[in-house]
Amino acid sequence: MTSELTLPGWLQPLADAAPGITTAQLTDFVPPPERVWRPSAVLACFGETDGEADIILVQRPSTMRNHAGQVAFPGGATDPEDDGPVATALREANEEVDLDPASVTVFGQLPGLWLRASGFIAVPVLAWWHTPHALVAEEAECEAVARMPLRALVDPANRWMVRHESGYQGPAFDLADPLDPDRRWFVWGFTANVISQLLVFGGWAQEWDQSRSRPLPV
Repeated sequence: MTSELTLPGWLQPLADAAPGITTAQLTDFVPPPERVWRPSAVLACFGETDGEADIILVQRPSTMRNHAGQVAFPGGATDPEDDGPVATALREANEEVDLDPASVTVFGQLPGLWLRASGFIAVPVLAWWHTPHALVAEEAECEAVARMPLRALVDPANRWMVRHESGYQGPAFDLADPLDPDRRWFVWGFTANVISQLLVFGGWAQEWDQSRSRPLPV
């Protein structure tokens, strides 16, 4: 996808890499072919706060049937009237955190990825938040919203491998809230995997100790 707006220099490497990113580079989990999976999309929306690069994350309500309490990108299931993944991702971000679709420019999308726990195929949509504004977490959709600095995501001190009782093991991030000292953001699963790869393809990733492992917190 192209944009009439110029992306910031730090984001351009990801935009250049996005068209060539394959499913195999993002996940080892391939959905069984005998089922038709529900479509969905998430918005990986990058911005800047006082000149520092960041990305929008939300925390799901603890009452949700699937992914309760998890940290995620804004996003959700495709509605029949949505004209593809971009429309889904922008609509969901608007519903969840009041993100104005006119304030972002979509510059790419990744292959659809299988969410085993909920039976969705989720397409990560990549966007540049060129006109930032206040975000409000809609209570029914998410408990909190944060603009997480990329500086925190790439910091090796914030990175772990997490173990789930199901046998799953994958990357995770343990992050302080940028504005609330009493809140921490533990990112794992689908969202952590996507962020890990975005850091690599964007050229921002730092070496970290992948032998650091912990069980999934309750």
